[in-house]
Amino acid sequence: MATGGILHITNGDSLTDRLQEQQLVEGDFFTWREMLCEGPTSVKIESDDGIKKRKDFLKKYYRIPSNDYETKFVSQLQLLDNLQNYDEIILWFEYDLFCHINMIAAISLLLRKGIQDIPIYLVCSGRTESDKKLMGLCELSTAQIKIHYQNKVLLSLDDLELADYVWTLYCESNPKKIAGQIKKQSSFEYLSICLRAHLQRFPNMLTGLNILEHNILEMIDTHQIKNVRQLMGYALEYQGYYGYGDMQMKRVIARLFQFLDQTKDQLNLSERGKLALDSKKNFYNTQKLDWHYGGVKKYDYLYNTETHTLLKL
Repeated sequence: MATGGILHITNGDSLTDRLQEQQLVEGDFFTWREMLCEGPTSVKIESDDGIKKRKDFLKKYYRIPSNDYETKFVSQLQLLDNLQNYDEIILWFEYDLFCHINMIAAISLLLRKGIQDIPIYLVCSGRTESDKKLMGLCELSTAQIKIHYQNKVLLSLDDLELADYVWTLYCESNPKKIAGQIKKQSSFEYLSICLRAHLQRFPNMLTGLNILEHNILEMIDTHQIKNVRQLMGYALEYQGYYGYGDMQMKRVIARLFQFLDQTKDQLNLSERGKLALDSKKNFYNTQKLDWHYGGVKKYDYLYNTETHTLLKL
């Protein structure tokens, strides 16, 4: 049996800081500073190979120095070497894909570390009674955070094994297997939605653009958007279940410049943008690059919107 104490694994510094500064909970904190929803991953993220993959990816595409990764994430892993010091582990993750990929990786890691009979609870934000939109943890009021914590969900062994299995599938090269997990019943209220959102990140077989890229073009066509900066705000606000931050969304929009025309007062779709939005031309070849989602290359599969399935190229 564990000897006492609570370990909180949070989804980022903002939440950790708030929980500590307002003294909302007691215990130790592991701040999960990763974004495993993008780039190559290994099942064992704590392994030398897993760490090297992440360092190389983050340095190449996001200019994050390897030393920063060591300091901000790898060093935190040491907290899990003494799990026997805790009698509870609380996971704080949100409703979106960004958080859910990190969450299932964290659960997989905990299982490898040997949690034995230590209970693992989940505090997950999303729908609330008083808000129409889905809420992130840091968007909740102090009272709402306290209620969420009181109502934390005890994860069963089946829940933990499902998360571990989905993480393993995510790190493999065949994303079609993930579709088989979408309808599995579990305590993860938003997991099925997030898995569907993940499959829709692969390029549409008709246009070569994924759902997120398509939706951004639709925003430009529908709204009076003045410039890329304003588009960024719209894209972040109305991205649905992806949970991308500024860095990720900036990369997504940068890949769409061939579909945009900027006038003095407004951002418009270019001729290519109109063709893509209307599914009249396939831009797969102009969009293709070496980009990974876990263990698979984004452009090795196409998404069929009619059957909601993936087609391997």
